[in-house]
Amino acid sequence: MKRSGRYDEFVTTHNAFIVSDTDDGERTGHRSPSFLPWHRRFLLEFERALQSVDASVALPYWDWSVDRSPRASLWAPDFLGGTGRERDGRVTDGPFSASSGNWPINVRVDGRTFLRRSLGAGGRQLPTPAEVESVLSISTYDMAPWNSASDGFRNHLEGWRGVNLHNRVHVWVGGQMATGVSPNDPVFWLHHAYIDKLWAEWQRRHPGSGYLPAAGTPDVIDLRETMRPWHDTSPADLLDHTAHYTFDA
Repeated sequence: MKRSGRYDEFVTTHNAFIVSDTDDGERTGHRSPSFLPWHRRFLLEFERALQSVDASVALPYWDWSVDRSPRASLWAPDFLGGTGRERDGRVTDGPFSASSGNWPINVRVDGRTFLRRSLGAGGRQLPTPAEVESVLSISTYDMAPWNSASDGFRNHLEGWRGVNLHNRVHVWVGGQMATGVSPNDPVFWLHHAYIDKLWAEWQRRHPGSGYLPAAGTPDVIDLRETMRPWHDTSPADLLDHTAHYTFDA
């Protein structure tokens, strides 16, 4: 996928929505109720693209409330590789390091063409199980003003309010993960697969609390309104993940 350019198309799509999603205007992928269904569709598209190369592939998830250290197994040289070197963040081991020759960063926010990370720099900490539990206990999916100022489960999970789950993990990894071109780092998919799992867990715990808003809300995606860039899927179509996959615990 990387060699063909297909992988970089996912990076470009994500960055375009990071740039265009604003609190005071149209917002679809971020800062909005459709953050979760949009990324669920994004994950599905990516997994299907992987499976077009190797049908046996399924996306793993990273439970960062348990594997909270730069020494966790996913950062080993035989999986994602480790943190970046201090002077420029350059990842120097693993299959996605610049030295492997397989992972040039083509969709960039600056001139650096290598994968960068700074795992836990500055004493940053990943969310704890207790913090995850505090967000899962919120019973309302979302509420006005339907942006980064909203209360409710979605915004506390996305990380603009409260203990900050999703956003904090992006910043903890650092490098490209802390920018709009975050899918340049393959850990993006493991992170969002776990965010998706948390949404599924929240749905299980709160069966009477559905996606909001239902209809007639300007600038955000209502329950049965289709989402860009696909224009063929609404949040309602993605509420039940079991039509597409299950989570192996």
